[in-house]
Amino acid sequence: MSDPESEAASGRDRTRAHIVSVAARLLASGGRDALSTRAVASAAGTQAPTIYRLFGDKEGLLDAVAEYGFSSYLQDKKASPPADDPVEALRAGWDLHVGFGLANPALFSLMYGDPTPGRRSPAAVAAFRMLGERIHAIAAAGRLKVGERLAADLLHAAGCGTVFTLLALPEERRDPRLSEVARDAAIAAITTDAPAVETPGPAAAAMALRAALPDATALTDGERHVLGEWLDRLAADGSG
Repeated sequence: MSDPESEAASGRDRTRAHIVSVAARLLASGGRDALSTRAVASAAGTQAPTIYRLFGDKEGLLDAVAEYGFSSYLQDKKASPPADDPVEALRAGWDLHVGFGLANPALFSLMYGDPTPGRRSPAAVAAFRMLGERIHAIAAAGRLKVGERLAADLLHAAGCGTVFTLLALPEERRDPRLSEVARDAAIAAITTDAPAVETPGPAAAAMALRAALPDATALTDGERHVLGEWLDRLAADGSG
């Protein structure tokens, strides 16, 4: 036997997905101003009260469209396998990010142009997590020269800034070299050409840091002593 509640929930999900898809098309063709509740309801073949019931208000609808955009973006990123070189993978991710923004200007502006501190959609969190994973891969290869969070924030800011700068220009004035130079400058700011240690893994990294520990003036003598003991244990664990 069918479950009436499950069927009703499934029907709501289909209606919601249809409205979001219609709203995304309106956004692409007419920009954010085209997303009035009345216009979306008319294009979706429904009534405004349905939108309010499913999304709460217009901001709720905009959030859903932004999440739809992030989901499309994530599908594109997942369809592009990372390169063997983690820095090359990051470079490819940048190009995908910029290409997506230039191909979907209104959606990109909705996704990134109105940030709210402490509030991001689950898809936005997933997108940033994927960037963090690529940054972490660079760190694990010994080629990151700043903290992982700073590196991720810098790449995110530089990538979004590049897209918005290009979008503000007439299409005939959009020089693709702007993205290439910005990409290479941002990546050069956070990575090294060669790994900090020749052999990957915690033991080699611990030995390299142990050698530089006397120069760590930000630590007290006691902190250097304790950290030195930990690093010695890590180094010994890899050489046994």
